[in-house]
Amino acid sequence: MKVLGICGSLVKSGNTEELLKYALQLAHKEGVDTQLITLADKSIKDCIHCNWCLNRQKKGEFCTIKDDMVPLYQLVMEADILFLATPVYLGRLTGPLANFLDRIRCIEFGSVYTNCLADKIGAAFAVTWGRNAGVETALMSITEAFLMLDIIPCGAHMSPFGAATVSSIHGTGEFDSQDRLQVLKDEWGLNTTRMVVERALTLGRIMKAGKASPGL
Repeated sequence: MKVLGICGSLVKSGNTEELLKYALQLAHKEGVDTQLITLADKSIKDCIHCNWCLNRQKKGEFCTIKDDMVPLYQLVMEADILFLATPVYLGRLTGPLANFLDRIRCIEFGSVYTNCLADKIGAAFAVTWGRNAGVETALMSITEAFLMLDIIPCGAHMSPFGAATVSSIHGTGEFDSQDRLQVLKDEWGLNTTRMVVERALTLGRIMKAGKASPGL
């Protein structure tokens, strides 16, 4: 199996990227191929809903917009599982990650690239500063996108919408200037991450085995 991780934070090597690295490392230990893409150094415009992809799409041309999204389409299509990670600012996913999700509609509903996302497994990961600062609504905003794109979302017991983590000390907002990666000390958050990764890999294996069965 292949897992593609997309980091929606504009902070390089910050809490969100490190959490995603941790999740991908867990998958890699299970013998899964993994790759991390950060959107921090990419320019991805939002979908303008011109519907070019629905009517005039061509082989090798996914979308009429030519930007840093172009090389990502093939990576997404090749992946069995998507790990999407976002920091939480206003109780939702970030703008760059929203643009990424909006733009991959062209490989699910395109006239040439159709159903390329259907039945992939999707897992959401979110990092919030404060414990009650919108982590679940951020996870739900990613999960809703998965559902719209025919991607199968997965969560875990006690963390049904995805992995919920905090980047301040115990989620209280207290800051340690000597350690800017507090997410790696959030034991409960890392536990939910492990549960979500395990569930995603289980569903990925089931889906892959099912598609290999005769008649499917």
